[in-house]
Parts: sequence; structure tokens; C-alpha cells
Amino acid sequence: MRWQRLFLLVLTLVLLAPALPSQAGPIKLSYSCFFPPTHVQSQLAEAWCREVEKRTDGKVQIDYYPGGTLTKANQCYDGVVEGISDIGFSALAYSRGRFPVMAAVDLPLGYTSGMAATELANAVYAQFKPGELDDVKVMYFNAHGPGLLHTKGKPVRTLEDIAGLKLRATGNSALLVQALGATPVAQSMPDAYQSIQKGVVDGGMYPVETNKGWKMAEVVDYMTENYSTAYTTTFFVVMNKDRWAELPADVQAAITEVNAEWIAKHGKAWDDSDVAGRAAFLAEKDNQIIPLSEEESMRWKAAATPILDDYVKQVAAKGVDGKAVLEFTVNKLNELQK
Repeated sequence: MRWQRLFLLVLTLVLLAPALPSQAGPIKLSYSCFFPPTHVQSQLAEAWCREVEKRTDGKVQIDYYPGGTLTKANQCYDGVVEGISDIGFSALAYSRGRFPVMAAVDLPLGYTSGMAATELANAVYAQFKPGELDDVKVMYFNAHGPGLLHTKGKPVRTLEDIAGLKLRATGNSALLVQALGATPVAQSMPDAYQSIQKGVVDGGMYPVETNKGWKMAEVVDYMTENYSTAYTTTFFVVMNKDRWAELPADVQAAITEVNAEWIAKHGKAWDDSDVAGRAAFLAEKDNQIIPLSEEESMRWKAAATPILDDYVKQVAAKGVDGKAVLEFTVNKLNELQK
């Protein structure tokens, strides 16, 4: 019976011993972003990572992968769904047709600022909570300032000038290029520089910031200020749903708080970078900005109007009330841009 007494003594000591501190380490997450590390939007994404770490008192550590090093621009969303990265930042337009409700934001509605576009994208999501994004946990959206026409070698002052050009465009901007009489060529932004440089395309529809952020000012000669048909591109920051569900409630709350603050930071950064992009464009020898006359602006707007009508029809086939989405989007944008 001696061994039994020894066993009971050991068991008692174990039960009375103070609990050892947990050896569990921090929660490690991965974040994939297609913007290069020098781009202001990439810098904001990395700052988001560091702020989440700070707000969670080190409970979370985030490994940041810029420049498409973990998943490419058009693979980023599925990469989050499949768990290749826990968090991803890319453009919805790289998966054209997959996000019918959010696609309304990218229509050529006459954007004047990145802040308005960013606020609108988040407002549309909040209003409709589209099921198209149910396979991820949405952090927030942001959207660039007015997408304008940039060309190499040929100035575009009228609709007749744009006819026959090959222009880099994605998502709804490709529809705009086509409606205006040019041929859209689908390319991600990282591929566009060389395509223009080598003459594969004649230019593209871009936000002004690309002239610095992606160094496009080096390879284009003209910027046409087609504000009446200016579009935006909606960017997502999303997280793997299962990974989100695993996070403690206090960590989720901290991330949600940071998300809300970063929306305005992105909007301001888009506008600030448009100013810098314009300066970079003009700094290149012989580069020229071409404003459209009021009459010509209305011609461009009329040419683009069928895109809005087609949007309503096309998303109806996917069970989306496109008319309601478009009306909300247009009215909200008008409110934001007053």
C-alpha cells in the first residue's frame, strides 16, 4: 500500500501547486497585398498591421507580404478564402463579374475624389451587405480618386481621337474604354508599365496617383481630364472567415476599431497621392494635361450612359436589384461630393 500513499501524495502536490503561466505565443497572421512596398497604400496596409499589434498588446503578430509576393493581385481574394493568407488587400475588379453589387461603385459616375469614392464603397457594402462577400470577413474597402485617360504618343481631345486605341483597363473601366470607342486590354497594374513602354497598349485608364505610385508618368505623354466619366476601382481588405472566428473577442474588437479609423486614412492618402501624381506627371518633359470642353465632356458622358443601363440588366440575372443599388450609389455619391 506504500505505493498508493506515494501516489496520493504526488497527486495532492500536483493539485495544490500554483498554475503555471501559459506558454502559448502570440496569434500569428499573414497579410498579402499586391501594392509594392513603396506605394502609399502598401505603407498604410503595413501601418494597419503594426497598429493591430499595438492595440492588442502584442497578442497578434502580422507578417506583411507586399508586392504580390504571397499571392498575385488576381489571386489575392481566393488566397484568403483558401487560407493561403489570413488577410488580403487587392481590387475587386480583378475578378470581374464576381461581385455584382459592389461593381456599381466602379461605374463611370463622375468621381472627383478618393475620399468620396472610399466612403461610398463602404456605404454601399453597409447598405446592402451583399452575399457575394460572404465567404470572407470584410475588414473595409477603399477606392481611388478619379480614373482618367492616359495615352502615349497620341493626345486625346475628342471621342474621335480615342477610337481604335488599345488601352489597359480592368473591371468596369474596361466597359468604359469600349463605350468610348477604344479596345480594352485586361492587365493588372504591375504589368501596365512595360505594356505601355513596349507599345503593347497605347495607354490606359488610371487614377492620377499612378503617375508617381506606379511611375506611369515615365511612359505616358498625355492625361485627358475626362471627369464626366471618371470611374474608381474598389479595393478590399478581407480576412479568412475561419481565422476571424478563432480570434478572441477582445482581438476582434481591436481590429474592428482600427478598421474604422483606416477607412478615412486610405481616402485621404488617395487624394494626397493624386496631387503627387499630377506633379510627377508634369515633371516629365513635354507631358501635357488636356482638359475636355464642357460640350465634349457631355458627349463622353452620353457615350458612357449605356454602361449604367447594362449594369442593371446584367446583375438582374444574378438576382440583384441593380436599379436599387445604382440609385443608392448615385445618390450617395452626389451627397458625398456636394
